[in-house]
Amino acid sequence: MYEKKSHGWYKHKDFILLDLICLFLAYIFAYYIRVHDYINFISNETYRNTLVFILGTNLIVIMVFEIYTGVLRRGYYREFNVLVKQIIVVELAAGLYLFTVDSGRHFSRAVLYLTGIIFGILSYAVRIFWKKHLVHMMAERGEHSLYIVTSSDIAKSVVESVREHNYNRYDINGIIITDGDMTGKEISGIPVVASVENASAFICQHWVDEVLINVSEEYTYPQKLYEELLEMGIVVHVNLSRIRKTPGQKQLVERIGDYTVITTSMNYATDRQAMVKRLLDIAGGLVGCLLTGIIFIFVGPAIYISSPGPIFFSQTRIGKNGKPFKMYKFRSMYMDAEARKAELMSQNKMSDGRMFKIDFDPRVIGNKVLPDGRKKTGIGEFIRKTSLDEFPQFWNVLNGSMSLVGTRPILPDELEQYELHHRARLAIKPGITGMWQVSGRSDITDFEEIVRLDTEYISEWNIGLDIKILLKTVLAVIKRDGSC
Repeated sequence: MYEKKSHGWYKHKDFILLDLICLFLAYIFAYYIRVHDYINFISNETYRNTLVFILGTNLIVIMVFEIYTGVLRRGYYREFNVLVKQIIVVELAAGLYLFTVDSGRHFSRAVLYLTGIIFGILSYAVRIFWKKHLVHMMAERGEHSLYIVTSSDIAKSVVESVREHNYNRYDINGIIITDGDMTGKEISGIPVVASVENASAFICQHWVDEVLINVSEEYTYPQKLYEELLEMGIVVHVNLSRIRKTPGQKQLVERIGDYTVITTSMNYATDRQAMVKRLLDIAGGLVGCLLTGIIFIFVGPAIYISSPGPIFFSQTRIGKNGKPFKMYKFRSMYMDAEARKAELMSQNKMSDGRMFKIDFDPRVIGNKVLPDGRKKTGIGEFIRKTSLDEFPQFWNVLNGSMSLVGTRPILPDELEQYELHHRARLAIKPGITGMWQVSGRSDITDFEEIVRLDTEYISEWNIGLDIKILLKTVLAVIKRDGSC
């Protein structure tokens, strides 16, 4: 699922925070220069209230006048010009405030003027430094894995355009050429990873956040590849000059490099929605990590006594858009569990083998068949049935590699068996719980049904749906209705 890029001043939250910090420090320094007493400042109501008013006014000025719109594109002189205007407005507002309130006559005007001067010097230096830092970061490595689909005649210019205007922090990981097979070659230092014929197979097996399609008018538009990318749940940006309407997909206008594009995705999250989901994950992750520590006190010794070895189990899983990450659990299986998986594949309940699940797994700690045929279970089966083994995943939620609600995190060898439409499950962060778990959990054995539930979740996602799934999960765990 696409996290919609912020536009205008709002996407520069870092600059806004730094600006407020600079103003706060400037006020403190100005007060100290004039009065030489920090303690008096804390106890002086007039100075405290004036500080709050100035900070609030500065924030309103930033929002109303969109001070940080295009900040990365501004030169030294324009930045200075914008800053001076901002200071003048804030100073005038503060002067009017002090003139209006009764206690304003006890406020030193020198503090106000010094605040403006110190803030101007401090803020200008911080803005220039932070802009250079961001440009350097953008040049070294971006946050989003971008692949470019283009024709050979404009490939170099497209790469350079994205690099030069890389305000969305893209890491260009590969190029796909539509008018020939140039696989193995490089264009402006970026490898050509596939031709248009085998591009979908390549992308299906790699970490790809977004794809930019920009083909010159002289060449045929790769419509089939475009449709396959959407089938995989990949976010696709298409240059407006070659746009085609796509039913059933969400579309919005964006900018990639110097191009205006139409972005097509299964769904997208606004800044506010993404922030609320992340805050929910952080809150849940903190609580979950605390509970994990408590559970460890009781479960850890039981695991070690039954099967000496590590208490925690880590495994490489495939995350959002195919990005690998380490997932953690309490170890519920013997140390040789992975080696014994192949011999148990004949008992797999999943209909087509793309996932692995059996009724009585002898690899689980304490599980064994007695001589009389009865099945004995132990600590491993207990923590799986009660979902206690999942609790260390709250650390994954806290560090951002997983979410409370999402799709089941898959194994690398499962991804190798995926058809194109299966990859749509990777369009969102994997979760501790999800639509599949609360819609039958271990009772569903048809992989296509799991894919349908997961893609339905992504297409219909909203914060309310996450809360609903979380509540259902809690009820299911209390009832011990299978395991996640």
